[in-house]
Amino acid sequence: MDIPAGGADTPEKSSTAPSDAPIIDEAAYPPPMQAWYCVSILALAVMINFLDRGILNLLVEPIKADLNLSDVQMSLIMGFAFTFFYAILGLPVARLVDRHSRKHIMSIGIAIWSVMTAMCGFASTFWHLFLARVGVGVGETTSGPSAYSLLSDYFPPYKLPRAIAVMNLGFVAGTGLSLIIGGVVIGFVGTSSGYDLPFGIHFRGWQVVLILVGLPGLLVSALMLTVKEPKRRGIVQTKSSPITEVFQFIFYHKAVYIPLFAGLALRTVQMFGLQMWGAPFYSRTFGWSAEQYAYVGGFSLLIAMPVGLFTGSWLAERWWKKGIYDANIRVTVVSTLVAVPLAILQPIMPSPWFAAGIGFLAALFGGMAAPVENAALQSVTPNHLRGQVTFLFLFIMNVVGMGLGPLVIASFTDLIFSEANIRYSIFLSAILMGPPAVVIFWLGMKPYGRAMEAGGVLPPPPKIAAK
Repeated sequence: MDIPAGGADTPEKSSTAPSDAPIIDEAAYPPPMQAWYCVSILALAVMINFLDRGILNLLVEPIKADLNLSDVQMSLIMGFAFTFFYAILGLPVARLVDRHSRKHIMSIGIAIWSVMTAMCGFASTFWHLFLARVGVGVGETTSGPSAYSLLSDYFPPYKLPRAIAVMNLGFVAGTGLSLIIGGVVIGFVGTSSGYDLPFGIHFRGWQVVLILVGLPGLLVSALMLTVKEPKRRGIVQTKSSPITEVFQFIFYHKAVYIPLFAGLALRTVQMFGLQMWGAPFYSRTFGWSAEQYAYVGGFSLLIAMPVGLFTGSWLAERWWKKGIYDANIRVTVVSTLVAVPLAILQPIMPSPWFAAGIGFLAALFGGMAAPVENAALQSVTPNHLRGQVTFLFLFIMNVVGMGLGPLVIASFTDLIFSEANIRYSIFLSAILMGPPAVVIFWLGMKPYGRAMEAGGVLPPPPKIAAK
C-alpha cells in the first residue's frame, strides 16, 4: 500500500485503500534493494558502535587493577571522557551532516572510533586510556545524525519505523555482545596472566579484547563507502542554517518537540541509571558475580529487544495504514506505560531470577519505543535541519541520560540509602522519572498527529519563511 511521505502534498485518499489511509508515490524513493542494503550496513555500524562503547563497562575491575585506578578515575573514563567531547563536537558535526555527504562523514567517524577503541587496548596509564576514550566519543558523534538522515531519505514515513527497527538490531547486538564478551573476559582474566609477544610486549586479557573489538570497525568503515547517497527530500541548502534558526524552529513547534525531548530525557535517566548500576545491584542485593550478571543480562537483551523493536514498528505501521496519524507517538505512550511499572517492580523483587524476568519484560516493552520515537522525529523535521535536530535528540540520550542516570542513583545511595540498599535507589529513580515520562509523551500525541495529518514536515516559523 502506498503511504504519504511528510513534507509533500496534503494526503489524498485511495479508492482501493481503507477509507482513512493516506497515500504517496513510493517510486520517488530509492529502490528497496538499495534502501535495505543501507540499513544492513548501518546495523553493522551501530553494532560496532555500541560494542565499542559498552565493552568497557564490564572490564572495570581488571582495568582498575592493572592500571591502579580509583573509582573516580574509572568513572571519568567511562562517562565524562566520552560524553563531554561528544557534546562539544556533536553539533558542528551534525551541521556538516545537513549539507555534505552523510556516508563519507559516517565512514570517517566509524574509522576514528574503531581505531581509538583499539588504542584503549594499548593504554598503560590513566591519561592514555582517557584520551583514547575521548577519541571514541569524537568518532561516534557522526553516527546518529548521519544514519537517521540517510534512512529518512530512503524510506517513506510509514516504513521508517521498520527500517529503524532493523538498524537498531545493531544496537541490541552491540550492547548484548558487550555484556557477554565482558563476562567471558572477566572469567578468563581471573585465570590468565595475559599474553607475551616478541620484543618483550605483554598484553592483559582486557587489552586484547579492546583491540579485537575495535579493529573490525575498519571493515565496516570501508563498507559504508559502498552505500549510495540518496537524494535529499524537501528543502536542500548548500550552507548550514544558523543555529539560532534551529532553536527558533524547535521553539515554534514546541508542542511537538518538547514532549519528544523531555519524555526521552526522563526515560533515559531511569534506563541508563539501571544499566550502569545493573552489575552492582545484582551483586549487592543477590550476591551475583559480574560474570553471572553479564551472561543473564546479555542473552536477555538479545532476545527481548528484537521482539520489542519489531512489535513497535509493526504496530505503528498498522495504525498508520488505518489513518491513525499519531501512530508513532501512540506506540511510544503504550510502550512507556507498560515498561515503567515493570521498571519500578524490578529492583524490589524477592529473588534475582524474578528481577531478571521483570527486567526481560521491561526491555521488551521498552524496546517498542526506540524505532517509532526516532521515526517520529525524522518525519516532522525538514531535511536541512534534520542532522542538527537529531543531534539534540541524541544529546539528551547520551549526555543527559548517560550522564545523569548513574549520578541520580549514586546520589540516592549516598544521601538517602546505603550501598547495600542500592535497590531502593533504583526503585526511587524509576518512581520519579517513569510516570512523568508517560504523561509528557501523551501530551505530545495530538500535536504530532495534527502535524502528520497536515503533510508531515513542519513549516518554518513565519519570520524565517519570510526571509
